Formats: sequence, C-alpha cells, structure tokens
Amino acid sequence: MATQAPADQKGHGVEQLLADVPPGETPDVSGAFPRLEETRIRQLETWGERRPTTPGDLLVAEGEPEDTFYVVLSGRVAVVEAFGTSDQRVVRLHGPGRFLGELGVLTGQPAFLSVVVVDGGEVLAVPADRLRALAARDHPFGDLVLRAYLVRRWLALGEGTGFRIIGSRYSAGTRELREFAARNRLPHRFLDLETDPMAEQLLRSLGLGPGDTPVVLYRDRLLRNPSTAELAATFGLRDLGDARGICDLVVVGAGPAGLAAAVYGASEGLDTAVLDGVAAGGQAGRTSCIENYLGFPSGISGGELAERAVLQAEKFGARRSVPSEVVGIAERDGNHVLRFGDGGELVARTVLVASGVRVRRLRVSGLERFEDTCVYYAATPLEAQQCVGEPVVVVGGGNSGGQAAVFLAGHAAQVHLVVREHELDENMSRYLAGRITQDPRIEVHLHTTVEELEGEAGRLEAVVVEDAETGERQRLPARELMVFIGGVPSTSWLPDTIALDAGGYVLTGPDARRVRERGESDGPDPLLLETSLPGVFAAGDVRSGSVKRVVSAAGEGAMAVRMVHEHFATRR
Repeated sequence: MATQAPADQKGHGVEQLLADVPPGETPDVSGAFPRLEETRIRQLETWGERRPTTPGDLLVAEGEPEDTFYVVLSGRVAVVEAFGTSDQRVVRLHGPGRFLGELGVLTGQPAFLSVVVVDGGEVLAVPADRLRALAARDHPFGDLVLRAYLVRRWLALGEGTGFRIIGSRYSAGTRELREFAARNRLPHRFLDLETDPMAEQLLRSLGLGPGDTPVVLYRDRLLRNPSTAELAATFGLRDLGDARGICDLVVVGAGPAGLAAAVYGASEGLDTAVLDGVAAGGQAGRTSCIENYLGFPSGISGGELAERAVLQAEKFGARRSVPSEVVGIAERDGNHVLRFGDGGELVARTVLVASGVRVRRLRVSGLERFEDTCVYYAATPLEAQQCVGEPVVVVGGGNSGGQAAVFLAGHAAQVHLVVREHELDENMSRYLAGRITQDPRIEVHLHTTVEELEGEAGRLEAVVVEDAETGERQRLPARELMVFIGGVPSTSWLPDTIALDAGGYVLTGPDARRVRERGESDGPDPLLLETSLPGVFAAGDVRSGSVKRVVSAAGEGAMAVRMVHEHFATRR
C-alpha cells in the first residue's frame, strides 16, 4: 500500500532550485524540443489562454495528470525530477517558443516530472482535450507534437528519469517490477542494492532496510513491495471506465493482432476494450529491433511499435487495462462474460482471442534456481543493462534469438549463440544470419543444446552445452541466459466450446466445427477468423495456421474487426 514519504525528504525547495539553475536552455535532440513559429502560437491562442508566471510557479506536478498543454511565451521553465526533495534534479530547461509536457498530455497518464518556472514571464495554456481535438484536425501539428512526445519518452527511458525502484538485482520481486515498468515504457531509475551505495543510503533515510525492498518512490509516495497491479493503477494503465456496461468488442491480448483490432474497432465506432496480463506489445514487445516490418526501413523496437499503436487506439477511444489476467469465458444472456483472476468480470457482445503464446522454457535440470534472477526471455534495454561487461549465452536459432544476439553484442563482454540447427539460416532470415556470422563479438555454436547450468545462490556462472554430432561438452562462462526457443499457445483459459488443434492453437473458419458435446450442429459455418463459439474470434500467433510474423498478425487483427461487423449484421 502507498504511504507518505518522510517529511525530511522535502529538504530542498524552490529557493534551492532557483539558485542551482544554470543559464541557457536544453538544446533540441532529434526533434524532442522544437520551437513553435509565431503563426502557430497565434493559432493556438484561439484554443487557450495567456497566463503570467513568476519564479517558483509549479505548472506541472509530478504524479498529477497532465491536463494542460503549455507553450512558453516568455521567461524560462525547468523540468525537474523529484521536485521538493533532497534529490531534486533539473533535467531540462526551456525558453520562449517551446511547448511542455510528455505523452501524458495525450494519454491522461500522470506526469513523471515536474515543471517549475525559473524566470517569470508568460505561458499559453491549452486544455489537453482541446489540444487532442486540434491535433486530430491539423495533422502536421499533431505529427509534430506526437513525434516530440515520443522522443521525450525515449530520452526519459534511456536517462533513467522518473520514479525510482530500489532493490536487489537478484530479487524476484524487484525483477518483476522492473520488467513491468520497462515493458510498459514507464520512465524510472533502478537503484541496485548490490552495486549502488546510494540505494542503501536512501533506504536508511527512509527508515527502511534491505528486507523492506523492493520499494518504489514516486514524488511523495512510498510503495513497499507493490504488486504490478498497484504500479499500473498508479500510472493510469487500468482504465476500463464503467465495467458494468457491455462492450461491443473486448480484445484479449495486446500484441500486434490485438492492438490492430483495438485501433480498427475503436475507429469504426465499436465500444472497444483491450486487455493484457503484462503489457502492450506481446512477443514483439520483447524484441529490441524489428527490421522487416513494412514502413520502417531502419527498423523499430517492439516496445516503440506497441507504444505508437496504443496511442492510436486511445486516440479513437479504445480503453485498455494492464495487467488484466483473463481466466475464463462464460455465456450470459447472449453475451460473453470474461472473468478476471482478481474476481472481476467484463461483459462483451464479441471477443477477439489474441492472447498469443507463452514463452517456452528450457528443459534443463536446475533451471528454477536461476529463472527469477539470471534467465531472461526478452532482449530489450532492460536486459541489456543486466549484461553490461558480462558474458551472456543466447539460446535459439530463430529471428528472435538472432536479433537478441546482435543487440546484446553491443553491451555484453561476450555473446555465445547456441542453436540446435545445423545451419544458422535454417530458421533465421538470411540477412540476420549473415550479420551474425560477420560479427566477431558473437560466437555461434551449431547443432548444440544446453545440458546444465552452473552457479550458486541464484547467480549463474556457466552454461554447459553439448554438440549433438560429436557428443562433446563445453562450459561457456555466463552471468545471464537469454532463451528464445519459441512458445506454446496461451489458450488454457478458453472454455471447451472453443475448439483447438492438436498443438493447442485455436481453430477458426473452415477448420472450426460448431459441434456441441453431443455432436449436434449449432448454426452456420463460422466466419474466416471466427472460432467454434459464435461471436468469439481469434487472430495472431494463437490462431491455428497463422503466419508467425508481426505484419500478418496486425493484418489478422484488422480483418477480425470486419468480421465482427458481419457477425452483428447476421444477428440483427
């Protein structure tokens, strides 16, 4: 539960901030801090109002919703981390022509940083809802603001600004919070009790010890060992509005298929909600760079792609809730009732199953000793931080494993890529296999499997592998183990009325048979992406026969919405 931080944390205030602010302003970085032209500012004046400012005025408060879009007309403002505490720090300085804020202005999320007036002057204040309306009408302006906010979020994630997570890198609870924050792209800084002396010092100042961790500090709030649901509620990730109503479409799973369905469903007037047990992005969100997705010739990270899709979906009115674990579906009055793991429920006229696949675990003795601390199933900046200057083993001969090896090679001391295949391009794109072969930082072990993990107290020391052709064993030094060996369909929550194939994937269209338990036919054949349960559809990796690619999953999500409309037309 959240508690108030001790009063002595509020040591430095406005006076100290004003005394410490350097001259000048932060230079623009990749379009993050553009300066608006006079003509644009005059246009914005019809949507907002001018307000005078004095030094020390608080325009945006960390932890409060960003409900106003500010443009600096004169004077200067400072963007401050942990404002009002002894750890406060000036992150940015902005002068005339700059607009303020972050993605929260568009999404309604609370602010991760405060904005304080340094030199008095004047600002233009536009309510956030008016800004969103203007951005929807004026596409060049909307693109300018969106690009700036996306880059600002990218900078915040890279610099570690925002709230703080304090704990041990070898703690399962700490890792769960860090992964949740990273996959949901929540700006934060991790203070590691194992390596950072500031971490223990900060805990002592709060009257806490290592046994109280993990701890989350956010403005004047202190959360002791919070759940991911508490973290999500704090940062506005659980917004289903009135859960007592009936949704037109509920999408279970926020991977590429689910997000595409949310965008198209909401944009076409359907009351749409999208749910996920962890974060938006699905398997794609665990990928550092997707290079073969149409329209992104230089590639895009899975996290950034998901973030853009979420913004699109929310722009059209879709609601999302993370984490929301769906554990079952029941029928009631001709509708579908989704039951949550926490006991709640949501009623929908139609459902799209886009729950994807769960990661497949290695079948190796002793894996559980290291899985909470040293074994990973993603390759994002979070995992890269863990690997800096240390040897790492990557297991998997598909594109995910190859992309992970290339990405981690820029951070780890040494990368060993262990694959079962006899040729690297057997299940991997040729361009990626070629890049790995030419990279001296990556050592490839073909026709090889993991046989044993070595280490003590949850700290991995080496991975023992065996050559399938020669039977020779080799000990590979490793502090982290990255596993990319495919997945198993996430369908255990589905009722028996939804038919699955032999591998557990959802049957749809001609392959789905609407057959009751006694073998009686139940209506016409399902639509192309419809399951054996009328009104329930499936798309993406969870669907039997699907092409396991990001672009095809997104296409199926869009197609499913078209079939939802057909389903409604048939019922009418």
